[in-house]
Amino acid sequence: MSIRPILLHPDPRLRKKAEPVDQVDLSVKSLIEDMLATMYDAPGVGLAAPQIGVLSRVFVMDAAGKDEAPAPKVFINPQITWKSAEMNTHQEGCLSIPEQFDDVTRPASVTLAYLDGDGSACEETFEGLAATCVQHEIDHLDGKLFIDYLGPVKRQMITAKMKKLKRERAKEKAETKNA
Repeated sequence: MSIRPILLHPDPRLRKKAEPVDQVDLSVKSLIEDMLATMYDAPGVGLAAPQIGVLSRVFVMDAAGKDEAPAPKVFINPQITWKSAEMNTHQEGCLSIPEQFDDVTRPASVTLAYLDGDGSACEETFEGLAATCVQHEIDHLDGKLFIDYLGPVKRQMITAKMKKLKRERAKEKAETKNA
């Protein structure tokens, strides 16, 4: 189990559609362990494989509250099979777009068909924060980011901030390497 680097927007790999997983083998289970470790270390509520540069339809999530025991969930080849007509607006953020948050409106409830970490077929309905998280992570699998729901000016501002952050981090890394 290792913590992997999280790609930052506007990395082009975040815009690619992830490929379905053919079988849940040891490499997929190892990926899941790394994703959970990376998500908890970040810390975040969810993490999709494309965010660590792996174009597989896998994401992990833990929507447990701060005072609740961890409740990690694994989703392989997830598909939304039902969306509620009722909508919810949540302030979303993203590990690939750090320190940037904005309101996004999505269906309040969704039903998801997926394989779990053992490869067993599951179907589950999610509501509230968990429904938002599931939809956010599936967007990652389809090459979409939460900022795509924002207006063009906000999206451009956030992208400019991320480009600046990437330059600053690269400079810090170079300085550390040369020290």
